[in-house]
Amino acid sequence: MKVLSYNVNGIRAALNKGFADWLKATQADVICIQEIKALEEQVDTEVLEALGYHHFWFSAQKKGYSGVAIFSKIKPNNVSYGSGIEHMDFEGRIIRADFDEVSIMSLYLPSGTNIDRLEYKFKFMDEFQDYINELKKDFPNLIICGDYNICHEAIDIHDPVRNKKVSGFLPKERAWLDDFMNSGFIDSFRHLNSQPHQYSWWSYRANARNNNKGWRIDYALVSAPLKDKIKGSFILPEAKHSDHCPVGVELNL
Repeated sequence: MKVLSYNVNGIRAALNKGFADWLKATQADVICIQEIKALEEQVDTEVLEALGYHHFWFSAQKKGYSGVAIFSKIKPNNVSYGSGIEHMDFEGRIIRADFDEVSIMSLYLPSGTNIDRLEYKFKFMDEFQDYINELKKDFPNLIICGDYNICHEAIDIHDPVRNKKVSGFLPKERAWLDDFMNSGFIDSFRHLNSQPHQYSWWSYRANARNNNKGWRIDYALVSAPLKDKIKGSFILPEAKHSDHCPVGVELNL
């Protein structure tokens, strides 16, 4: 099973930039999308259906903001929209599809763009950890793909010294992600790839992408029971429909 995750920074804009042709070429079985910034009825879904994808959408209440989706060539046994936690679901940040051998979640964790949003981010992270602890009891084979808005280690950011006081690389954020992984998840990319300068997001400013001054904030985290099933993991920086690029994992199920 080939699973991708992609913060598209607006699915309609991405489709206008050739997203569908790119998706066809990837041959992904499942793709988790973040920051759709649209309602399902605002999107030309026929192009996805023509590629053989079932599609499931969970939009934010605020128009043109946030939102997640899952596109899958395999019809899920069940799709769960949201977490049941009102403040998370209001912003459309979690959707999960359950298959025979694995459950796959698309997650869009908040960014800490200002002090209020940083406080909300920490609230979200704490409650998300509790939610996942309970969810794993029923769905132990869990993959959580998405934009976590956190770089885990110094190797995951182009300038760890200058960014140590910037949200996304704060010690408290990194410690949370460390604890989250230690609660039973594997960073599938780092499990197989130790090389530096591998990023999934670049600022639109200062020609950052061309200079590869990026951050690795998008992950495909795989629960521990699936560790021996990880066949491959990758980042796809050549995909340029967004300020992010896709990340992915391949599993032998």
